[in-house]
Amino acid sequence: MVKTKKSKQGLVYRSFRAYVRLVHDKFFYRRVHIIGMRNIPSDGTPILIVSNHQNCLNDPLGVILSFKDRKPNAIVRADVFAVHPMIDKVLRKMGLLPAYRLNFEGEESLGKNKDIFKVSERALVNGRTILIYPESGHQDKHWLGDFSLGYTKMAFEAAELDDFQTEIFILPSCNHYSDYFDIQNDILVKFGTPVSIKPYYELYKSKPRTAQRQVNAVVREQIEEMMLNITDLDNYRAIDFLRNTYGWKYAAELEYEAGYLPGKLLADRAFFEYLDKMKSKDEAFVQQIYDDALKYEEDIKKLNIRDDCFDRLPGWGMIAASLMALVVLFPVWLLSLWPNVIIYKTPELVMRHIKDKMFHNSFLFGMSVLITMPVLYILSFLLVWMYVNIAVAAVYVLILPYLGLFAWYYRKYFVRTLQDIRFRHAAGTKKMAGKISALREFRAKIYERLNKILE
Repeated sequence: MVKTKKSKQGLVYRSFRAYVRLVHDKFFYRRVHIIGMRNIPSDGTPILIVSNHQNCLNDPLGVILSFKDRKPNAIVRADVFAVHPMIDKVLRKMGLLPAYRLNFEGEESLGKNKDIFKVSERALVNGRTILIYPESGHQDKHWLGDFSLGYTKMAFEAAELDDFQTEIFILPSCNHYSDYFDIQNDILVKFGTPVSIKPYYELYKSKPRTAQRQVNAVVREQIEEMMLNITDLDNYRAIDFLRNTYGWKYAAELEYEAGYLPGKLLADRAFFEYLDKMKSKDEAFVQQIYDDALKYEEDIKKLNIRDDCFDRLPGWGMIAASLMALVVLFPVWLLSLWPNVIIYKTPELVMRHIKDKMFHNSFLFGMSVLITMPVLYILSFLLVWMYVNIAVAAVYVLILPYLGLFAWYYRKYFVRTLQDIRFRHAAGTKKMAGKISALREFRAKIYERLNKILE
């Protein structure tokens, strides 16, 4: 039997990891939820983490940063490594390894996977933790794509290196986001129950593909049970809109804490599952709800108002108070723009040339944490030190990230106030009052039908 050993982390790696985690957990995301850490076997146990894939590099970072006492290796799509040599070096330092795909990197690149997989298999049987995404690419929606059996092949071949003497575990995991794009959203990483492949060793020796398929079925079932898997892709847009509007009301009725992402995930799962069940009984009725939801979504977009305005009914008094707060805080907002507006906006110049929108948030985080934040924060420190003193410079740099959050929320509050003004003005004018009233009635009818089938 190969003797397993704990993964070691050097001082440089631990320091860099602490910096990345600080930005990731405290400033980039609003809240980070890690669930099921007790399910993870002790360090030194061979673990192959298998997860759904929805948000490019943010997915493996969420898993890697969940651990404090080990350094997992993640196998991710190879095109990320090709962005820049420095990006390649940093990703490998973080424990990420490239996986080459036929449809993206071409057939001639597939041979490189053999070396990557062999290294990973040896690390796995030696007690390391490996992370892999069997969908072979990230999805742009909350659904689970087809799994390649490559990860099961890796697990069994790793066991074979030790003549099947070492017990290897596959750990199902899932990622979930309150929103894929921009900062200050919530992220959830959930770990399921470890699946030992040791009971399948004998079957694998005689029927390897059968053993792989059986293990895959068990792992995939767990991941499906943890995540939001909207399988009705033809109506995905309508379902996604409804879960983000009516879904808050439904979550409250189920007594889930809708503002708490794990609770909202459970409510959204129940919401879709019940809708899908009812669709199988009365497809025409549910389809009409979906069609009307899309029409309603388009109508409020044309008026540039939000759905929740119909519930909050913002009055002129509340709007006046919001405007007063914005005026009072305007000087602080101006102060907060340097250098945070550059940090946030600079990646957009590059992202305009990236067609895959699911890359955008990963690029925003990566470029900010590796380039714009350290460069501009150091520059800010030097400038203040030069014109004031080192103590003030140190305090100023420490509050810069919080000023960045203030700038973000100020802008968000400003946009929200403008939408409230637009809604209140439209509701009070003869020309638009009829449209607002008709929209309110249309919305009420959609909700009434949803109430009927979700009772």
